[in-house]
Amino acid sequence: MLSEYVVSLPRADMPVPGPPLPEIALAGRSNVGKSSLLNLLVGRKALARASRTPGKTRALNVYLWGRCYLVDVPGYGWSQASKTERAGWRRLVERYVAERAALQGVLWLLDARREPSRDDLAFGAVLAARKVPTLVVLTKGDEIPRGRRGERAQAIAEALGMPADDVLVTSARTREGAEELRDAVLAFLG
Repeated sequence: MLSEYVVSLPRADMPVPGPPLPEIALAGRSNVGKSSLLNLLVGRKALARASRTPGKTRALNVYLWGRCYLVDVPGYGWSQASKTERAGWRRLVERYVAERAALQGVLWLLDARREPSRDDLAFGAVLAARKVPTLVVLTKGDEIPRGRRGERAQAIAEALGMPADDVLVTSARTREGAEELRDAVLAFLG
């Protein structure tokens, strides 16, 4: 499937230049692995630039993938950012999720090694208010022993108040969950 970078949008109300297509957002904490997961999803190693340094994504980075746009949104919860930067990023992401008409689904990324944070739960409330179709994607699954991955998915699902079936464990490093992830995105598109 064709995949290419399109544009970075500094505001949620800006249109994507090009044909109107449905949008799928990749959202989560800063440094959770959004860019790496986007690369896993499209099957390319470096379409989205991944960084070990939190806070590198500061705009809505839009990628064409087949018949939709994948939108890598800035991460929330980066403690090293100034209060003003955190508030700006939060407004951008919340406004994008709450108001974007083309948004068809959200891949909500959480680190499989960590319990959902206060910021995660607050973002979950934004998603619930919009009632946008959402799949919880646990990243960095390769850092959890294989026998404990289901247990971690269950614990995180319970903390979020959702069924464990709505949680997918992935690893950009080992490609675990790549096919299921693609299937979920295609299901968002109908």
